[in-house]
Amino acid sequence: MITLISSQGDFCATARKRFFDEAIHALRMRVKRTFAWEDKFKRLLLRFERIQQRHYGMKLLAYTLINLRVFCGV
Repeated sequence: MITLISSQGDFCATARKRFFDEAIHALRMRVKRTFAWEDKFKRLLLRFERIQQRHYGMKLLAYTLINLRVFCGV
């Protein structure tokens, strides 16, 4: 990385430009927020269920409660 000093005395690094896509960022934040909401359910945080269908049912119940909280303000 190259460090340059401008005429005002500020430091600025201009080694590479970053690519920022707002659509990808919005999708990523939505996914991270969903996982954070899912982590509030302790039973889903650590998988205690041995049967996959039961774990899937718990996830469906958790997502239903999340949607109720978000959309209905419960």
